[in-house]
Amino acid sequence: MRFCVFVFAAVFCVHPALAQGEWPDWRGPKTDGHSDAAGLPLKWSETENVVWKTAIHDFGFSTPVIWGKLIWLTTSKEDGTALYAVGVDCESGKVIYDIEVFHVESPQRINPNNTHATPSPCIEEGRVYVHFGTSGTACIDTASGEVLWRRTDLNCDHMQGPASSPVIFEDLLIIHLEGKDKQFIVALNKTTGETVWTYNRPADLYTPDIQGVYLKSYQTPVFVEINGQVQMISNGALLVTGHNPRTGEELWRVRYRDDSTISRIVWGNGLLFVNTGGSPGATQLWAIREGGVGDVTDTHVVWKMTEDTPHQSSPVLVGDLLYMVSDLGVLICMEAATGNRVWSQQMDGKFGASLLAVPDRIYVSNMKGTTTVIAPGREYRELAVNQLDDGFWASPAVTGNALVLRTKTHLYRIEEAK
Repeated sequence: MRFCVFVFAAVFCVHPALAQGEWPDWRGPKTDGHSDAAGLPLKWSETENVVWKTAIHDFGFSTPVIWGKLIWLTTSKEDGTALYAVGVDCESGKVIYDIEVFHVESPQRINPNNTHATPSPCIEEGRVYVHFGTSGTACIDTASGEVLWRRTDLNCDHMQGPASSPVIFEDLLIIHLEGKDKQFIVALNKTTGETVWTYNRPADLYTPDIQGVYLKSYQTPVFVEINGQVQMISNGALLVTGHNPRTGEELWRVRYRDDSTISRIVWGNGLLFVNTGGSPGATQLWAIREGGVGDVTDTHVVWKMTEDTPHQSSPVLVGDLLYMVSDLGVLICMEAATGNRVWSQQMDGKFGASLLAVPDRIYVSNMKGTTTVIAPGREYRELAVNQLDDGFWASPAVTGNALVLRTKTHLYRIEEAK
């Protein structure tokens, strides 16, 4: 019971309650992959429980965000020369806005498994914020489609393309730009786009013997209330740090050995579950006790997971159990407090989309377009297996009693027939 009360209190303070139709961040209202929706569909296919299916032009892996009647996502030309924000009507699936936000003369090279529109937008009443890494960040009026401000001077060499998504905190828009040449976090005034603070990753760790890809990160931070104060928790290459989100001041750090973190942090019961990055197969997950000051590497690491750790997909915490899926499809349930494995199940296909937890269900989607629905608990129990025509790189979103799913080519609204 202590666990449930603690998590509810912390999440409620940091993430105010929203209407059930809103999905403001790529991991939902609480940024942890949870939705309170109890009427989501269990089964679907190309011919069952599809309210609408809308083609999305060009290429993008960004997860949709939702506010009111509009769903927003980004896409880009394959070569990265044109970057778009797309607004889709939630009821009909009609494309309302298709805005070329940036035209890029000389796009950076990307990894073949990435796109120039991989970072997900974030949204609030009247404004959607889109980010394309070094190519630009912008704020769009959701009622008119007008671009209110743009920034193209926040730059780094991504080397393999952008992936970190922007986040809103109070009056700030916070973004990560961590490439092979520069590694920093910047907070912008969300109304004007002007820089409020900048935090540079510590030069004492980013030494000349560490080069190229070993300096990179694709991280999106989270906000957690710790000892009565909200902290921004962010992990990059070589370390995870806690910050005062209003100033960027570093409060604590834990050093690890790896780089290129993608999987987003989750938290609960006084622990932070932090992915260390690294190459697939070498990635680790560390459970770190909250409440440290300064360098707490030797004092606050509770346990480490060193096998079958997800590199891309973000976990979900349900009760006292942590669920995750590795890139190669090992679905794992483990005790959050101890790191002990409760069960594991080999799934078909490769995985990148993050897990979604709703009351009594967890949705797990692979790159072949298959979504497996399981029941949370200490035994693996499969409820349904659903197939769409194309693969998932984006994570699922929720509005009302509907799933909003983005495949490589289309956007779907999935809902049980009334």
